[in-house]
Amino acid sequence: MALTQHEDPRPESVFSFPRCILITLIAVGILVSSDGIAQMRTPWTLASARILNDEGWNRVPEILSRIKAPVFPKRSFDVTTFGAKGDGKTDARPAITAAIAACASAGSGRVVIPPGEYVVNGPIHLQSYVNLHLEERAIIRFGTDPAMYTPLVLVRWEETLCYNYSPLIYARDAKNIALTGKGLIDGQTEGTWSQWREKATGGGLVQDADKTRLRQFGNDVTPVETRVFGNGFLDLNGDGKNDGQGTGRQHFLRPTLVQFIICENILIEGLSFKSAPFWTIHPVFCKNVTVRGVNIFEGILNDDGINPDSCTDVLIENCNISTRDDAIAIKAGRDQDAWKRPGTENVIIRNCMLRSMTNAFTIGSEMSGGVRNVYVENVFIHDAEHGINFKTNLDRGGQVENIYMRNIHMDEVQTAVFMFQMDYQGYRGNNFPTRFNDFFVRNLTCRLSQNHTFKIVGVEQEHIERIYLETISVLRSLNDDRIAFTRDIVADKVVVNGKPWSAPAGVMEE
Repeated sequence: MALTQHEDPRPESVFSFPRCILITLIAVGILVSSDGIAQMRTPWTLASARILNDEGWNRVPEILSRIKAPVFPKRSFDVTTFGAKGDGKTDARPAITAAIAACASAGSGRVVIPPGEYVVNGPIHLQSYVNLHLEERAIIRFGTDPAMYTPLVLVRWEETLCYNYSPLIYARDAKNIALTGKGLIDGQTEGTWSQWREKATGGGLVQDADKTRLRQFGNDVTPVETRVFGNGFLDLNGDGKNDGQGTGRQHFLRPTLVQFIICENILIEGLSFKSAPFWTIHPVFCKNVTVRGVNIFEGILNDDGINPDSCTDVLIENCNISTRDDAIAIKAGRDQDAWKRPGTENVIIRNCMLRSMTNAFTIGSEMSGGVRNVYVENVFIHDAEHGINFKTNLDRGGQVENIYMRNIHMDEVQTAVFMFQMDYQGYRGNNFPTRFNDFFVRNLTCRLSQNHTFKIVGVEQEHIERIYLETISVLRSLNDDRIAFTRDIVADKVVVNGKPWSAPAGVMEE
């Protein structure tokens, strides 16, 4: 049955529980589980929060035991033997496509891009059991004519499903796939795709009308096959004829650089990425994902670095990311379009260096399918507007819970070290507040915040609950904290501007 905008996006079994009984149970420390059974909830004290924090981190080895990078035989398929020339002029896409097909037909192996500069006029579509491997000094530069990126494919664009121009590197319903090596992948967005974000026509950006239209499709939960963008020509059966759902005109939603959708057993390792037309690395509805040792260089706005989206069992480690937009953003779909689709869970992020002109690490703002069990450790944030930001608005619904962070070191942030915001941009006027609960932060340092240390602001109808802060040092913070509509913050050894910081007692309201 279609989900309407008036349905509550949170679990029905909890919210159909008699309200008067529910309020009474919560008041005495009893929680109603997702199956409607009342259970005791641990009171939120410093001691109990420490225990829960340790228990959470003790689950990491179990998650890691399930995250296994795919292994490929030594069999290799050199694209130059299929006609590719690394001369910076000849279109290498036909040769790469042929090499991928040969590798898949052989059962598995590596498609090797040797040193050289390879022009690729159109998308690379990976197949199962194929590792696309760029050797050191190998460069792929993608062509920038939108017509090259047809036929349209299923994507999640800014967290709403639709058919759009193909991502530059794409796979759907594949397993055991990889992008590896020491080479560079260049999306060449400047001057073409970038104009859809930067060029204004008729009082707005050229992409704005399509963004509005897509969000309305998501709001109305229309059939995905009717959400046709790109060149407006949808050909699902491959007969060369428009299936009748598209407008037949060009649209302006930029493709992501890498998007794998509904895939399993993924490895992205060692490569450098630059100049993404939109988000850089975007796995969607995927399981068992490893992103290791990659470098991501900033391009234009919306160049998010790594965005695991409605994924399960994800490891991101040893990455160096510098972006204009979010460096790492955990996603789980947008508004009504995501309420009955999978969320994101069991994500481990460690040993990374982040720099961003917006958010270094964030969950949201599109997280309507829910996010839980995220572990972030040993991360250095060199510079960012917001160091850590959990962002949403009242359209989103959903729940974010069980977020664990430790050994986070920041140099300078402009707005806040650690923040929650319920008023993120793009609000459409609904009233589905997100639930945030059970956040654990231990051992965080920051040299300078140009504004707040903490900005934790819920809404009256849904307070932010259960935050644990321990061993936090902010050497200099220029403005007072802003904390409102929160409940149960416990803190120990938190020092701001050389003075002990105490958590506010009880419920804070504006």
